[in-house]
Amino acid sequence: QVQVVESGGGSVQSGGSLRLSCTASGFALDYYAIAWFRQAPGKEREEVSCVSSTDGSTYLADFVKGRFTISRDSAKNTVQLQMNSLKPDDTAVYYCAATGGLLCYSNPLTYDYWGQGIQVTVSS
Repeated sequence: QVQVVESGGGSVQSGGSLRLSCTASGFALDYYAIAWFRQAPGKEREEVSCVSSTDGSTYLADFVKGRFTISRDSAKNTVQLQMNSLKPDDTAVYYCAATGGLLCYSNPLTYDYWGQGIQVTVSS
């Protein structure tokens, strides 16, 4: 069964850190571009970060630059999103998505596989 599963979410205070993991089963993440999206209540889903499968280049949205990093762990078939200096505005459901298109895209419709989402809550 092909699927991706997120883990590592939870509740933290402003300024805290969390590390999200996206783990795949049924396929190798190395051959897919992997993105993290998030969706807050009443807002559209937005891309947070992505890592391509071509040269490993990464993308970070302006609102997380300097605070979040994305990385692959090929041995564990996992992509991680390290989130530091969290703010209340980061509160959302975070989704992992994979596309066989190799490159990163901001349009959620281009992604083939999605996790179920995981809650991140940052309190002030």
